[in-house]
Amino acid sequence: MKDISRNLTMLCDFYELTMSNGYFQNGMKDKTVYFDVFYRKNPDGGGYAIAAGLEQIIEYVRDLHFDQDDIEFLRSKNIFNEEFLEYLKNFRFTGDMWAVPEGTIVFPGEPIMIVRSNAIEAQFIETFVLLTFNHQSLIATKASRIVRAANGRPVSEFGSRRAHGADAAMLGARAAYIGGVASSACTISDELYGVPAGGTMAHSWVQMFDDEYTAFKTYCEIYPENATLLVDTYNVLKSGIPNAIKAFKEVLLPRGIKKCGIRIDSGDVTYLTRKARKMLDDAGFTECRIVVSNSLDEYLIRDMLLQGAKIDAFGVGERLITAKSDPVFGAVYKLAAVEDENGNIIPKIKVSENAAKITTPHFKKIYRLYSNESAMAEADLICLHDEKIDTDKPLEIFDPEHTWKRRVMEDYTANELLVPIFVAGELVYELPTLEQIRNRCAVSLGSMWEEVLRFENPHNYYVDLSENLWTLKNQMLNKKRNVK
Repeated sequence: MKDISRNLTMLCDFYELTMSNGYFQNGMKDKTVYFDVFYRKNPDGGGYAIAAGLEQIIEYVRDLHFDQDDIEFLRSKNIFNEEFLEYLKNFRFTGDMWAVPEGTIVFPGEPIMIVRSNAIEAQFIETFVLLTFNHQSLIATKASRIVRAANGRPVSEFGSRRAHGADAAMLGARAAYIGGVASSACTISDELYGVPAGGTMAHSWVQMFDDEYTAFKTYCEIYPENATLLVDTYNVLKSGIPNAIKAFKEVLLPRGIKKCGIRIDSGDVTYLTRKARKMLDDAGFTECRIVVSNSLDEYLIRDMLLQGAKIDAFGVGERLITAKSDPVFGAVYKLAAVEDENGNIIPKIKVSENAAKITTPHFKKIYRLYSNESAMAEADLICLHDEKIDTDKPLEIFDPEHTWKRRVMEDYTANELLVPIFVAGELVYELPTLEQIRNRCAVSLGSMWEEVLRFENPHNYYVDLSENLWTLKNQMLNKKRNVK
């Protein structure tokens, strides 16, 4: 295989190249276009999702370029115009971009990113933008559900070895941290992104010694301040916990250390943790933490706790890092408008027999409406880009499909969700730290009603269109359908 540098500009669908070549030859390369990034349904039938991945998209856009090797590769395909290939030598992103900051709660149908640029630049970034938003938003959302099921108990992400490749492991750990996990087993994610990494032992450590007790005693001697022992290599209740207690007493107590832990990775966890808790407490180790792992997800965690399991922390692997129960986020990248030669914005709409695939036209903005009385989010309102909300006046909002469902908002606050990221190709957004993103996620979740956050049959959070946008959309639909 040819040794190539990791220039991610070429991580695109081939049709992005053929269309761009066509735009170039057809005199449309400088035509200004608007694309929306949005998704159509929440993962796992839930009531919300978490936007993640913006930082990696920014890094990609800032480095957008074609190396000479890339151009020679395209030339070898014998389908691209030579002038187009010459144009690619000085290619970079010169457009505008708005996005919802990472960690923000988002909902189906609303733009989480808007790109305004010439047609070729906008077309080129489609694949990377989508794969990044789709992956990290999916994992952040799954992590949030799992963390909420744990009900205040820390969750560690354990899934690197089951992730779909190296980037999925590293960026999955980052996204999971945004979603609320306390740490990750993925060491490089700590080095690169600051996701706290941690871990203790595998079953192989226990098997390397002649007996289980010696394995535990040796580990406690090496790591007395972080002694969490894996007790299910042989038999949890008959050997694992008794040997752990013996090691704790002989190694930790003489040093005045009572902080310790056990981990159970198999068996009937609810039963085993109840028995283990009693054995540890009876031995005087009331501060010993019980950690459990083994193919967990939000439903298993919730059920174990409801059944009385005595668990202090969770390690969650494959069902988190792969979002196994619903592994496709489904964000899409759709043309919403173009500009004519005079700079007028001409709205565009995609019509489908499937109502869910009909797009919302024009250059837009989103307001999140909060009740001043409760400080809770009540609805999102998608508006035309030049519309402004006067919060001193009542605002009537309505369901875009069932327009008779209406509500008048009074005593409310309206915050814009989309913020400028690039202006004329220059980055104008100050990148937050990962801790700031994680905190934004927690605050954003805290502003949502519990009915929106529940796992089954959540309340349908309102995402409405302004009167002007709703009218425009329906006029365009009627025209496309030849309805007078």
